[in-house]
Amino acid sequence: MGRPAHEPSPMSRRNVEALAGYGVPEADIAGVVGIDPKTLRKHYRQELRYGHVKANAKVAENLFRKATGDGRESVIAAIFWMKTRAQWKETQVTEMAGVQPKLTITWKPPTEKPQPDQRGLPGDAPRGGGLTVIDGDLALPPPGQPTSGRRET
Repeated sequence: MGRPAHEPSPMSRRNVEALAGYGVPEADIAGVVGIDPKTLRKHYRQELRYGHVKANAKVAENLFRKATGDGRESVIAAIFWMKTRAQWKETQVTEMAGVQPKLTITWKPPTEKPQPDQRGLPGDAPRGGGLTVIDGDLALPPPGQPTSGRRET
């Protein structure tokens, strides 16, 4: 003979709703109630579906009460509420102290056209022209001058 049919009680409904609201997986809720997960879904569909909504509403109510109250807690709760509900955001300004680095970029047009049979690598500058970075640590010496210990790339 099989198990007796499950009959939900008001207390088991409240427990399932609370556990679902806390984010407990259905298989674990079924284990706590002592039924199969299919039986849980059959008898407690509404509680499983809306338990998290009621839990979120209760937390929001408590947060709202704190945010509109007095004291240090109210400031923290109000800031959190405004960030999450009113899209407020904190911005951070980073200031650099000291001399700002200087970067100068110049461009010279090519002096000769590349021949159709010359195939350069992607990113190669045309002969006699292209972008050159001068001044600062990023500058490479012009062709033909020593690199003074720096590696050419």
